[in-house]
Amino acid sequence: MSGIGTGYDLSVSTFSPDGRVFQAEYAQKAVDSSGTVLGMCCADGVVLAAEKPEISKLIEEHSNRRAFPIARHAGAVIAGVAADGRAIIDRAQAEASNYKSFYGDKIPGHVLAERVASFVHLFNLYWYVRPFGVCTLLATCDHSGPQLHMVDPSGTMHQYNATAVGKGRQAAKNELEKLKLDRMTCKEALFSAAKILHQVHDEEKAFELEVAWISADTDYVFTRVSNEEVAEAEQAAKAAIEAEDMDDE
Repeated sequence: MSGIGTGYDLSVSTFSPDGRVFQAEYAQKAVDSSGTVLGMCCADGVVLAAEKPEISKLIEEHSNRRAFPIARHAGAVIAGVAADGRAIIDRAQAEASNYKSFYGDKIPGHVLAERVASFVHLFNLYWYVRPFGVCTLLATCDHSGPQLHMVDPSGTMHQYNATAVGKGRQAAKNELEKLKLDRMTCKEALFSAAKILHQVHDEEKAFELEVAWISADTDYVFTRVSNEEVAEAEQAAKAAIEAEDMDDE
């Protein structure tokens, strides 16, 4: 056996001499090699968007889902291993339901994010399990307003104004930093999300764009954006990119 993690990457419960947990880093690489996923916290809600590369021409369109509802006021999009992501979504839905049953109110965004992060972190503590190869972007809207959180494979949780994960994460983050998100509506963010994902996408492969949001227009209920609205945003985004390319020439 050879390589930088030799002898220290056989178990998630083992630290290397320089304090690294290689299994957690490998899980993060599974996320980094997946399609780009981004989230934007806007003035009136949160928009989540996922780039889903075409796996096969035989797959039914819109069947490879990446965005999922958790509760009426919360939803998530996953990047990485889809099967791992579904397990995290199931846990998040259970946490939201249990909180509602016990306290009689919807679960706050930061509490949901902390509980999901704690669940994910458990799989970084025991030798007989492996970390989830997934980053989860959580969109919520509670009494504190719209919020965007991200949980990574190590169980670390942060709140963001906007973020991106996956192959094109750095280029997407550069574009997100240019946006005035506190002045932007979710409808405006839909166009920006489509434009950014088309800009960072590898042109050699086709992909499907999936978008979900929670905003004033949806009465702050997490819903998937209709295929028609997504197609319209993509068309406008492609036209804008072509216009910019012509100006550069």
